[in-house]
This record gives sequence, C-alpha cells and structure tokens, in this order.
Amino acid sequence: MSKPIKLAVFDLDGTLVDSVGHIARAVTETARILNIPAPAPEAIPRVIGLSLDMALATLFPGHDAKTYAEADRVYRKLFSDWREQSGHVETLFDGTHPALDALERAGYLLGIATGKGRKGVDFLLNHHGLVGRFVTIQTPDVAPGKPDPGMLFQAMSETGAAPDKTVMIGDTVYDIGMALSAKTHALGVSWGNHPASELTEFGAHKIVDRMDEVLHAMEQLTSRS
Repeated sequence: MSKPIKLAVFDLDGTLVDSVGHIARAVTETARILNIPAPAPEAIPRVIGLSLDMALATLFPGHDAKTYAEADRVYRKLFSDWREQSGHVETLFDGTHPALDALERAGYLLGIATGKGRKGVDFLLNHHGLVGRFVTIQTPDVAPGKPDPGMLFQAMSETGAAPDKTVMIGDTVYDIGMALSAKTHALGVSWGNHPASELTEFGAHKIVDRMDEVLHAMEQLTSRS
C-alpha cells in the first residue's frame, strides 16, 4: 500500500522571504508618483499576503477604478525596475534552504501559495536557487486571492494530497483563514507580518518560531489525522 502524499504549502512574503521593506518602499513611492496620500507605515504589513488589487484598495481607499489601475501599473513597474538593479535583494529568512531540504527528505512535496504575482515569484525562485523545488505554485494569476481557499484546492488537486495531509505555512491571518476554509492544517510562523498571538486567535493549529521547527510541527499536525 502506497504512503499518502504529504504536502507543505508555503506563503512567500513574510514566511520564506523578508520583503516588507521593499513592499513598503514601493507603496510609498506609488503614492508619491500618483500624488495621493500614503498609508500609515504600520498599515502596510497588514495587507501583505493579499492580492495586489485587494491590497491597493485597502491602502488607498476611496479612489476610482482608473486610479487603482494606475497604482497597480506603477507598483509593478517599480518592482520590475528595481529587480534589474544588482542591489535589490529580497532576502530569504535564515534556515529556509535547510528547512526545505529536511521536508523533502521526510517525503513532503513542496508548494507555494502567495499573493505575489507569478513574475515576482519566478524572479525570487531564480534569484535564491529555488527553481524546481516547488511542485505546485499558486498565485492570484491563476486562483482567487487569499483568504479564498482556491489556491489550496488547486495545489491539492495538482499533487493528489488530501486536506488532512496538507499543511499551509504562513505569517498572516489570510494564510490561516485560507487553510481553515480548505480544511487543511494551519501552521503559523512568528517572524512575519502579523503577530503570532493574532494567528493563534484566528485559529492557527500550531506556531513555530524558527525554520528548523517546521518539519517537527508538520509531522505533529499530519500524524493527528
């Protein structure tokens, strides 16, 4: 009898990649270019994880569709231009490569479910030597944005993993909400954009404080099934 497929689905910004500084810079610069009020600095981490259209609507309320379309264009162009500069680096959190190695040795398939567009995902995977590590990559280009469960449904469909053997790993309540809606396990990380206490209150099944704790936490969660 074959072993059940086990799937680890990671969020990107705030979970694998420390990108809040670059995102905040892009949001502030977008506001300057469009001559609209910039959001409070503390508001920006709150929307990281949402699809860009949802994030912009939240950060810049009360504008018309034309303004949001222009904000989307400007924001994407800023990131595209920055990525062509050698000094632009969205760094991986410490221990990411060893944690992914450990999961693969333990038999887990790896996936991504992120609010970042596929172009940005591909850039980061290439930049950090992660191309080919993830068997399923879900973005708002192909599925509804978080916290809608569509990304996880597609990831499980593509890999054949069942909800009780799938773990969503993320740093925001959007990740936790998506996991709960999809009936998968929800593993929160404490180093990202939303406080760990908030993730727990929202329903995270477990919280980890370091990358090297991810495998053990996932084994605990999937063995409960």
